[in-house]
Amino acid sequence: MKQYIIRRLLQMIPTMIGISIIVFAISAMVPGDYITARQNPNMTKEKAAELRSIYGLDKPEYQRYFIWVGNMVKGNMGDSLVHKKLVTSVVKDYVWNSFIIAFASLILSWLIAMLTGIFSAKFQYSLFDKIVTLLVFICMSLPSFFIGLLLIKIFALQFNIFPVGGMTTAGLKATGWAYIKDVAYHSFLPVTVLTMLSTGSLTRYFRTSMLEVIRQDYIRTARAKGLKERTVIFKHAFRNAMIPAITLLGFELPALFSGAMIMEQIFVWPGVGQVYLNSINMRDYPFMLGFTIFLALLTLLGNLLSDVLYGMADPRIRLK
Repeated sequence: MKQYIIRRLLQMIPTMIGISIIVFAISAMVPGDYITARQNPNMTKEKAAELRSIYGLDKPEYQRYFIWVGNMVKGNMGDSLVHKKLVTSVVKDYVWNSFIIAFASLILSWLIAMLTGIFSAKFQYSLFDKIVTLLVFICMSLPSFFIGLLLIKIFALQFNIFPVGGMTTAGLKATGWAYIKDVAYHSFLPVTVLTMLSTGSLTRYFRTSMLEVIRQDYIRTARAKGLKERTVIFKHAFRNAMIPAITLLGFELPALFSGAMIMEQIFVWPGVGQVYLNSINMRDYPFMLGFTIFLALLTLLGNLLSDVLYGMADPRIRLK
């Protein structure tokens, strides 16, 4: 296991080099830069050239790439042009706000998907299965901004149960449990939207996996031995149906930190996804490149985690 992990980590090095080249090349092909994105009509050409020289935007692309990669190797992602501070500091300020709603929706969506997937497979073609299938396809087909705006209209504007947006109540300087309750109160609607979007595909995945397992010979043998149906489903069938789903957990790692751009825009949630989208619009190359590489690294680590978990869960799999 240790040798497999070390080998996979070493294989990530050329992969990250290739990702860095592709990401930088794509950013270099985008027209304009931070100076032109500011759209200051009073700025002269001489002043614009001076600013490009200060920010290092006047150098050839290959020089800028090697300077950027050299700084990244040293752990320096550079300074954000918009926020005027280190990229790592900007990520630290906003990424945990996105992590709150992403982690909450992850827990809820997996719990709901597992339960509904199990009972949909158990009672295949029943009324419950048909209702779940209908709700799943509705959640998968509706766009996120439509669901978000609909929930705001119903629960925030009509019934005034939850706030329209924001992370905390304006002017409230709460600490401790009062702060946690206030954040949970504001995060209810965005977490609900993200849960609805994630639950649909996960439910279908668990249902399909469960249907394959309950048709196996060992499940029929367990029933023939006189075991209770609850024991057969939750101890024997569910345990084996979860093995393929374990691989999905690793791919959830980058999603926990990437932020939800549309949801954060709709609910005015101060997450990193909104900052990332703004960095693209403003041509904030240091933050845009640094955060993209951060997500790429999380994706590779998540892929490694998926393989390791799958090998640990299924003894038939040997990691070599």
